[in-house]
Amino acid sequence: MLNLRPAIKSRSEVKVLCLGAHCDDVEIGCGGTLLRWREDNPSLEVRWVVFSANGSRAAETRASARRFLGSDPNLCVKFCEFRDGFLPYQGDEVKDAFERLKGEFAPDVVFTHYRNDLHQDHRLVSELTWNTFRGSLILEYEIPKWDGDLGNPNAYVPLTARHLEAKIEILCEEYTTQRGRTWFEPETFRSIARLRGMEMAATERYAEAFYARKFALDVSVGAN
Repeated sequence: MLNLRPAIKSRSEVKVLCLGAHCDDVEIGCGGTLLRWREDNPSLEVRWVVFSANGSRAAETRASARRFLGSDPNLCVKFCEFRDGFLPYQGDEVKDAFERLKGEFAPDVVFTHYRNDLHQDHRLVSELTWNTFRGSLILEYEIPKWDGDLGNPNAYVPLTARHLEAKIEILCEEYTTQRGRTWFEPETFRSIARLRGMEMAATERYAEAFYARKFALDVSVGAN
């Protein structure tokens, strides 16, 4: 497998936009990657947006984001209160929210939902991400669920066991409202990370996987 070390490792200032239809989506989809990137590049500027959040769920996400990225002025968490499960039926308002976001933040990297996710809210967020942030590197993350809609990702970020266990610990400790869901458990998160780690032959066995539909490669070799 070809390993391309991204510019995010060497650049002093990188803007990252994390988009989730619901509270906990970002953490499940790319939480381990955020922990690694944050450790490698403390100056990351992160905007974290959840489109369907209110009350206790929003409080959970705010606490979770702080644990993933620390008490840093470069972290901004924003919540919208669109109705859970009904985002496509509020499409014009959600589109307006994306347009406002585009005017506020110009990301280098965007994490968003997988375009073939079977949850309607997830698909809309993915679609509007591509409509809105055409000049950014867009990485679509995956959310395991009953629908059985996991696909064939083509981009991987290896995780150490330490990063994976930190991700799982934060999810399980902060999202108390989700503890009754049968799939929301450490074994689920650990299993998918092990599967993706196996696919990329990760040195420490674990990985998060993404769908990178479109990106540009700088093929210069040995350039400083």
